[in-house]
Amino acid sequence: MGSEILEEFENKIEQIALIPSGGGVFEVVVDDTLVYSKKQTGRHTDYAEVGPLLRDVID
Repeated sequence: MGSEILEEFENKIEQIALIPSGGGVFEVVVDDTLVYSKKQTGRHTDYAEVGPLLRDVID
C-alpha cells in the first residue's frame, strides 16, 4: 500500500513514514488525523479502501 500512496500523492505530501508495531496493529495517520485503524476495525484493509479516505484528508 505504501507504493500506491507514494504514486498518487507524491506531489502532495512532504513526508511518509511506515512505523512497524507489534500485534499486527496498522494505522494510517495524516497530520495527526487518524484515517484508518486496523486496531479499531479489527480487520486489514487495502488501498481501494484507504485511498479515498486519504484523498478526503489530503485534497
